Amino acid sequence: MLLYFVSGNKLRNIIIFITGLLFYAWGEPFYVIIMLLSTAIDYTAGRLMDKYDDDNKKRKICLIVSICMNVGLLAVFKYSDFIFDSINALLGTELTNPVVLVNRGLNKIYPFGLNEKRVDLPVGISFFTFQSMSYTIDLYLRNISVQKSFLNFASYVSLFPQIVAGPIVRYDQVAGELESRSVTVPKISAGISLFVKGLAKKVLLANNVGAIWSEVKAMDYGQISAATAWLGILAFTFQIYFDFSGYSDMASGLGKMLGFEFPKNFDHPYISKSVSEFWRRWHITLGSWFKSYVYIPLGGNRCGAFKTYRNLFIVWALTGLWHGASWNFVLWGLYFGVLIIIERLGFGKVLEKLPSGISMLYTFLAVVFGWVLFDTDTLSDAGRFIAAMFGAGGAAVDGYFKYTLVSNCFLLVMCILISGGIGSRIAEYAGEKSRSFKAISTTVLVTGGLLLCTAYLVDASYNPFLYFRF
Repeated sequence: MLLYFVSGNKLRNIIIFITGLLFYAWGEPFYVIIMLLSTAIDYTAGRLMDKYDDDNKKRKICLIVSICMNVGLLAVFKYSDFIFDSINALLGTELTNPVVLVNRGLNKIYPFGLNEKRVDLPVGISFFTFQSMSYTIDLYLRNISVQKSFLNFASYVSLFPQIVAGPIVRYDQVAGELESRSVTVPKISAGISLFVKGLAKKVLLANNVGAIWSEVKAMDYGQISAATAWLGILAFTFQIYFDFSGYSDMASGLGKMLGFEFPKNFDHPYISKSVSEFWRRWHITLGSWFKSYVYIPLGGNRCGAFKTYRNLFIVWALTGLWHGASWNFVLWGLYFGVLIIIERLGFGKVLEKLPSGISMLYTFLAVVFGWVLFDTDTLSDAGRFIAAMFGAGGAAVDGYFKYTLVSNCFLLVMCILISGGIGSRIAEYAGEKSRSFKAISTTVLVTGGLLLCTAYLVDASYNPFLYFRF
């Protein structure tokens, strides 16, 4: 960062590109090649589209190559095991994934350390492939101008703050800043505050509440009490929000320090009054991507009711599959798709007429049941866990629930209040009170938060990264 600040505009993209590669290679020493391949092909496709600007057939071929390459990378590295496992389960065969055979061959040539039983998932592959695709699609649609500098385009793809966990930054959102951007003290200050806010969400809230879910998830679902099952899935409900939104805040904070403005990714989704509203507030950049590049090209809601619902069905199946390669994720996506279709059919108007508290409770519970599908390993596990939530384990309350609730009461209350927006309201109130009060309080909170997070990280034995599957 210091090197970046003292460098001129011409050197800054070089620094971003090199540090992005180093950052990614730290976690993916071999698969960094995949990111570079995606970058090179999409850059070349863009240059060829520009060269043959008046030949729509050649431009379309470039687009198809780009999309097939990116989707192909996802198919091979993210979904090939899932595809072969599903075929073997359906037909009773024992087919071996060809990618695993390739891994074995490569390991014989040189000890790359590739998995010879399953395909390793490159970190953040769903994020950087979607980002790179947005460039070629928008270029084909003539929504943007071609990027002639490979360095600038490679800097965009390898932008380290958000490369492994989002938000999904589309090329048009940072095109101007890739060419020239200003780094000012107010931006750096705002970036530090946002980064520490995200770090605190992850380290102080997500990690601690997530430890409860890890314990409950490892239990025998046929033996746990209903109260323990509810406590466990509520803990995950807060963990996934604070973890994911925390990473997004950290990315946006780092982006501000570097002179970039990344799009907002979360907007207090747990206060939503409908499932449709929830998905306008949750992982906003993913929803926007699917709307722009899948839903609208399919016809959106312009082709009659049947095709509208068909388009929604396709989008939500893909949304589920984007999150992970298992039937649990596919059904998780379709579950929300069905709920949104039901709201479009008239239930949404019913929710609007209900008291806000009831609409919010309905939405929150709908989301909680969705998280069961999301984070259990199999459909059978999801069914058994939901059964436990309704007392299939026998006892309504057990000793584990009482002890854990009392031990984590303050943590759970903080999760409820902060996810409900109390922190944002306090910040707004402080800003309205006086500028000096806001400056002093922000400095104290940021400094204290950074020290506390550092202390937790030094001592922590539980610090999961939930997004390897993405």
